Amino acid sequence: MNKILTDKLIEQKLKEKYNYEEDPDQDVMLDTLQNEYEFKLTDEWSREPDYSIYAESTADGYEVWVATYGNGSNVCVGEDIHYYEGELSERLQEAMTDHCELIYVDDLEAYYVEDAIVSAYQNLYEDKEQEITDELIEQGYDWPEKVEA
Repeated sequence: MNKILTDKLIEQKLKEKYNYEEDPDQDVMLDTLQNEYEFKLTDEWSREPDYSIYAESTADGYEVWVATYGNGSNVCVGEDIHYYEGELSERLQEAMTDHCELIYVDDLEAYYVEDAIVSAYQNLYEDKEQEITDELIEQGYDWPEKVEA
């Protein structure tokens, strides 16, 4: 008897093994990410964050964003200063998955925070989905053969 591999079976195994949902709300996604990567995302300033993202004003009145490891005391202008808020999503996502235990963000309601959470969760979900698929294939499951019309 053939063991048929289906998307529904993979999703069921994901829920059983990891309690992951395909379309959770942002709070569930953040909680899942914080548990998986062991970090805390906060907007409460402390002197010792592992990663910091915050807005600063330039001398001529423009707003820029700093995204740097540590508390911001060793900022590299060429690498850590961003003119556009849209660049911060990728930096935040890297910090969440790169062993930063405490991540300070001055505005947790900013769209780049939501974007980073959603993107990081989707990547984690896809990784776990592939892991489950590989396990099922090792157990003898196969994708059904496609019939050409």
